[in-house]
Amino acid sequence: MLYHGLQYVGSTVLTEGGRFMNYEPFGKLFVTPVLPFLEDGSIDEKGYRSFLRRFLTPEYLTAGMAIIANPEAGELFALDYEERTQVIRAVLEETAGRAPVLGGVVDVTTVGAVRTARDAADAGVQGLFVFPPIGAGDITQSWDSDKYPEVLIDLLHAIRAEVDLPMVIHPVGKTSAAFGVGLSDRVTRQVIAEVPNVVGWKMTYNYDGYRAVSRVIREADRPVDILGAVGKYFHENLANNAFDGTSSGAFNYALEPMMEHIAAWKAGDVVRATEIWTNGLAELNEYVFSDFGRLHVRYKAGAWLRGFIANPLMRAPMPRPRRLEVTTLATLLSQCGVSVIEKDVIDEFCDRQQLTP
Repeated sequence: MLYHGLQYVGSTVLTEGGRFMNYEPFGKLFVTPVLPFLEDGSIDEKGYRSFLRRFLTPEYLTAGMAIIANPEAGELFALDYEERTQVIRAVLEETAGRAPVLGGVVDVTTVGAVRTARDAADAGVQGLFVFPPIGAGDITQSWDSDKYPEVLIDLLHAIRAEVDLPMVIHPVGKTSAAFGVGLSDRVTRQVIAEVPNVVGWKMTYNYDGYRAVSRVIREADRPVDILGAVGKYFHENLANNAFDGTSSGAFNYALEPMMEHIAAWKAGDVVRATEIWTNGLAELNEYVFSDFGRLHVRYKAGAWLRGFIANPLMRAPMPRPRRLEVTTLATLLSQCGVSVIEKDVIDEFCDRQQLTP
């Protein structure tokens, strides 16, 4: 089949050189894990590896769990090139070929983004997790992506010219009433049409935007995964069959009930799925995702409250959690039926760090 000048055989593209490149969607439950740091600010690699193993049990691997190394939740934007490679190597060693690994790609320059992609490919990732450009307001908060989609598309072409791997897109831009923080249905359609490497789309949208963009993805002439991201919408997303997998940080703090909820839906047990959802999971996710300006702070605080990591602090200038956020998360996690660390430990940390009330 010819599509936008490229010859497809199923989900495989025949390149100009005559070789076949497989762009089959992964169809996985990708977690975007937070990255713990030591007191001196360096990466807590031992703690990170221990955290990763929670996602890589035989049960969760069979269910489709996979890892994105260097997502936004993992503070990719605050890591230098060597640290980015350190994270990817740790993830690849822990997964040991049992699940696909995507490498996050973002930088303030296209040259830097291409280098990040090349480093990830050389390390052995199976795909790339690509962000729009960052930096000047012209291409971030003031970017009219509908009018100037080439800001993203040119970046994707520059990356694929050097690294021919499948891509999952993290589609964020200027906030709109129609789509929230996500790029529009129009941009989604154009990116999928012009960049054959794109096999997955992280659904960063508000509820109405999710519906509009998921329809565009389903109408595409090739398969592209709809990857749930905003945990508070998962119940409806699954009910609407607009859910091929995930790219989500909600697993950082609510791994067990999230996996149970998804499994119940996949088994067709709507009653059980609804019971799990209404037994605290919905309320927990509604709180975490109620303020996107605090999203990653709450992911990391939640993982710490679960006892999964030793330090909940992000690299400055990312803010520290507030005491009220910590105590609210602890209460909601407990109501959801999962374990949290002792109250004395929580109080001691909040006092020592002099967290804002």
